Amino acid sequence: MPESLPFSIESFYKFVKEGKLMGAKCGKCGQLLVPPKPMCTNCLSKVLSWEELPKLGELLTYTVIHVAPKQFQSMAPYVVGVVKFEEGAQLPGIIKNVALGAVQVGMSLAVDFDRETMSEEWPQWPRYYFKPV
Repeated sequence: MPESLPFSIESFYKFVKEGKLMGAKCGKCGQLLVPPKPMCTNCLSKVLSWEELPKLGELLTYTVIHVAPKQFQSMAPYVVGVVKFEEGAQLPGIIKNVALGAVQVGMSLAVDFDRETMSEEWPQWPRYYFKPV
């Protein structure tokens, strides 16, 4: 049950494995913490609850990676951006299924989940990514 999971990065990735992006919502000031933290960074409250993020967000900024780490070389060049959700939470991620020249700040993106595994040299946590709407 979500209520019993600690507000940690490990719990965040447990939810990603289930196909959900979850954040910790502060019961005092309403701040949405993504990735989750055990205490609100705005008001220092520890009264938190799990909340699922919306599936859609807006691209705030991005960069194109041309020289990638060994584990990502087959993807290069690829785009990494920061997506802002309705309640103000922001999350970085890879942007897939879009031509490099078509990526624009302000574009609508949807979250999706990657079921592929990476090389054994790379940590095998579940992954999310963003794609154009």
